[in-house]
Amino acid sequence: MSVQSDNNVSAKADASGSVFAIVAGEASGDTLGADLIRALRRVYPNAQFEGVGGPKMIAEGFVSHYQMDRLSVMGLIEPLKRLPELLRMRREIVQRYKNTPPSAFIGIDSPDFNLGIEKALHSAGIKTVHYVSPSVWAWRQGRIKNIKRSVDLMLCLLPFEEAFYLEHAVPVAFVGHPLAGQIARQPNIAEARQRLGIDQDRPLLTLMPGSRSGEVQQMAELFLDVAAQLLLSHPQLQFVIPAANSDRHKQLEEMLATRPELQVKLIEQQSLLAMEAADAVLLTSGTTALEAMLLKKPMVVSYRMGNLTYKLVSPFIKTPYISIPNLLANEMLVPELIQEQATVENLTDAVLKALDGNTREQLELRFDQLHEQINLNSGDSAAAAIANLVTDQA
Repeated sequence: MSVQSDNNVSAKADASGSVFAIVAGEASGDTLGADLIRALRRVYPNAQFEGVGGPKMIAEGFVSHYQMDRLSVMGLIEPLKRLPELLRMRREIVQRYKNTPPSAFIGIDSPDFNLGIEKALHSAGIKTVHYVSPSVWAWRQGRIKNIKRSVDLMLCLLPFEEAFYLEHAVPVAFVGHPLAGQIARQPNIAEARQRLGIDQDRPLLTLMPGSRSGEVQQMAELFLDVAAQLLLSHPQLQFVIPAANSDRHKQLEEMLATRPELQVKLIEQQSLLAMEAADAVLLTSGTTALEAMLLKKPMVVSYRMGNLTYKLVSPFIKTPYISIPNLLANEMLVPELIQEQATVENLTDAVLKALDGNTREQLELRFDQLHEQINLNSGDSAAAAIANLVTDQA
């Protein structure tokens, strides 16, 4: 069922004894968690919040029993090395809240860690919430059975996710995407270019080859080949690459050192500013495509992985599109060039069309409609849905 998540929750609950257990494992979850704590406190003024969180949650009075960065592991090897510690932490969290049940347990993202906790607590009769849907709607849809056995409420950031959970009879609330409220409806291109020191009068293409080492290794050389090809017909074109962090900056700097003919402005972080300054964006799939959509930027979405990995993964992908703008619109608003389609020739043609201003106005209008669709007050909407769950429990 779809759970009502309006912000008009009746009189503030008497929550003198209410404790909300929250586990966030990454910086993005810390941001969502801090916003949720503020919103829940407006409904439950005397509630206590504890579990695992970062500095933003702690600044809101949250008590973290573990350092959040102990959960922030990526890749294949690092999680295996840390597996005993992670399993111990999970056992301790489950035991803590079985012994002293909270009003609700809220796992924010980090599904590999949180869903196990949620399943154990749900089996013990404790209300469980998962905030930010895993991409179960896109691939490995069989995971929905485990989610159904683990959560009393799924909080989704995007409307097509809500539709998927309704189809599988999982209680769900669409609460909107926080980025939609953080990014202005109209970008300020001139100001963004001024802050980055970029020529106001020449067209600009922003290249976004990914945030992980493997992604950059796969995509950056391809994107730079496209940039070189574009310069043959558009010598005035400017390029900027915002590196995700210092390691990616160094990796990209080494690649650019072998291409002195390419005048690419390489910056560290500031990805939103780099996209806001752009006429178009060439990017790998992911949250970056959502950000480009919210900034009303024509884009080309591309992705490549190892052929063996792709053969193993592709049978499990169940959606007709991979980018969030196309999934939201349920149509091919922006080109997606994946795997063998991701050639220099194809990407160059697609970028030239994206730079063409003839279709820009219509695309910006559709992006603005999609922006409005997901621009809810996420924290208050999530708090209202959780309050309804806790009230039903009483």
